[in-house]
Amino acid sequence: MTDFRFSLEREDGATSARLGQVTTAHGGFETPVFMPVGTVGSVKGIPPWEVARSGSGILLANTYHLYLRPGMEVVRALGGLHKMMAWKGAILTDSGGYQVFSLSSLMKLEERGAIFRSHIDGSKHELTPEKAIDIQETLGSDIMMVLDECPTPDADEEYCRDSMGLTTRWAKRCLEHRRSSNALFGIVQGGMHERLRREHAEELSSLPFDGMAIGGLSVGESKELMMEMLAASISKLPTNRPRYFMGVGRPEDILKAVALGVDMFDCVLPTRSGRTGLLFTWNGEISVKQAAHRLKDESPDRDCGCPTCRHFSLGYLRHLFVAGEMLAAVLNTTHNLYFYQDLMRKVRGAIAAGRYKDFLEEKLPVISRKLVR
Repeated sequence: MTDFRFSLEREDGATSARLGQVTTAHGGFETPVFMPVGTVGSVKGIPPWEVARSGSGILLANTYHLYLRPGMEVVRALGGLHKMMAWKGAILTDSGGYQVFSLSSLMKLEERGAIFRSHIDGSKHELTPEKAIDIQETLGSDIMMVLDECPTPDADEEYCRDSMGLTTRWAKRCLEHRRSSNALFGIVQGGMHERLRREHAEELSSLPFDGMAIGGLSVGESKELMMEMLAASISKLPTNRPRYFMGVGRPEDILKAVALGVDMFDCVLPTRSGRTGLLFTWNGEISVKQAAHRLKDESPDRDCGCPTCRHFSLGYLRHLFVAGEMLAAVLNTTHNLYFYQDLMRKVRGAIAAGRYKDFLEEKLPVISRKLVR
């Protein structure tokens, strides 16, 4: 028995958008939900109380990074991940599989697991399904992910079928090894092959996972292909479990994916963009570094109630960014985190009112445009 519960509250009539409620040992949250990314136990530049104040009830941390640094001995000594980072809400942890293949020097991939060298110091490590679960249980994750292999977007069908089989076998081992009451999600793979994605979604859905994730997308393929593979994956997923689209994304991608029936999202985009001077607003994207903003004595977004927009002008934000002041990244990131949570609140409100299709058609052309004003 887990501490995790998901209830489907409403389905939109004109789209496949869903309104739900998740309960964990560290509180609940409504879906669709966006999870800020705190890879190493920190949402970059933002204290946890400000993340919570923005409206987030759950964030994401990463098994691979925390395992390598500071290490599980440190996490145990500091009371687990929630206590260590002073976060009272829920935490979802990625298993680390994607990072093994994308960041480390992969030495060998075998049935037992992945043998790799750390991207930090070159030290040799082995990540097995069992070890991925052990690490996540030590962290105290409310939602854990199975270890999976993420094929490259150009991988052929034969390779993806073999990879899919390995991910399934690893997923079963994760289920067998789980000892805690933490939730565990399966991850649908299958590369850029619709038939494989449907097969894998159906196969994993027959196993007793608490939720289902769609992985292996937003890895370099076109947006059109990404949405096609997402739709194929969702088509065979059960309705009574949450659906998590891993690593996505841009506001317009989130709006489209919600219409297909996705419940959970995460992405580094709002924090990374804040550090590079890009703001997401209800009128479009603003690059604060542009000289056109130098004399702008107005908030970045008149429709935003975040602390940045309440207190500071676009001209001042540009000054901070050009001056290389660290406060620029903090204020920009704060705005973006608030914007994403406001976006999800409005998404949920539109679904609750039965007008998500109208909301999508109204907002989609606006939030994705690039602004110079």
